[in-house]
Amino acid sequence: MSSNKPFLVGITGGIGAGKSIVCRVFNVLGIPVYDADSRAKQLMVQDTLLISQIKALFGEKAYDDAGKLDNQYIASKVFKDKEKLSQLNGFVHPAVKKDFEKWVDENKNHPYLIKEAALLIEAESYKALDKLIVVTAPKDVKIKRVLNRDTHRDLEQVEAIMQKQLSDEEKIAIADYTLMNDGVEMLLPQILALHIQFSK
Repeated sequence: MSSNKPFLVGITGGIGAGKSIVCRVFNVLGIPVYDADSRAKQLMVQDTLLISQIKALFGEKAYDDAGKLDNQYIASKVFKDKEKLSQLNGFVHPAVKKDFEKWVDENKNHPYLIKEAALLIEAESYKALDKLIVVTAPKDVKIKRVLNRDTHRDLEQVEAIMQKQLSDEEKIAIADYTLMNDGVEMLLPQILALHIQFSK
């Protein structure tokens, strides 16, 4: 599948589905993974244009004296204001897109590249990729994982996050491939089969 442009594969899934573990396996197989959510957080404290846009939207209080983003302050501003959230996303998404394109260019010598993001479908950024993988698991399994991992969250908070995300059924309808990560079906053979396919 090699050409001048690297073959781009997206990985997404709801909270607790296990996107990170899947991406770690691909990484161990030698495939670079672009974690869009982590990169967005980095860009919000490193990209001078993005920082100035965020300050213009939320004021100087958006950052502390050390230049660290005040997540709680931002969250309090966007939680009930969809317009402000939309404006923030309108700044962050183009910055991530530009950063991703630069990263793709730097890693183009690999058979394929992976972009991981929680909202790959919701933000419609999957449309710029060649294939889309959705990682899925039963709801009760996902909830248990999140509660074990994020001890600061309770059941109500986890269910509220899930309500805001597209359902697995909606994601699977758009996906090219589905990886079942229910703790019963073996995950590694599913990943290896795709790795072999994408490496051709």
